[in-house]
Amino acid sequence: MPYQKNKQQAFQAAQQGVEEAEELYYEIVRDSASYGHQLQHLKNEVNEAYQQIENALEVASEHQKVQLEQFQQDLQKMVSEVNNFEQ
Repeated sequence: MPYQKNKQQAFQAAQQGVEEAEELYYEIVRDSASYGHQLQHLKNEVNEAYQQIENALEVASEHQKVQLEQFQQDLQKMVSEVNNFEQ
């Protein structure tokens, strides 16, 4: 049973990390004086979320792996869009 609990906790940590990164992404105001600070905070959250996903993938069930891979794609999409903002 501890193994199951660890899988669930790892998955939930990854999910929460992605949600926090998404929340920051949607809050960024590009014209704001604090845009640079907000962007750095977002980058940190995205990196943390990626790490949580990698950790969760090590113990995830097949169903969770599919969802975790979708989280990775969602994060990559955010990163791409932010990179387009900066150009």
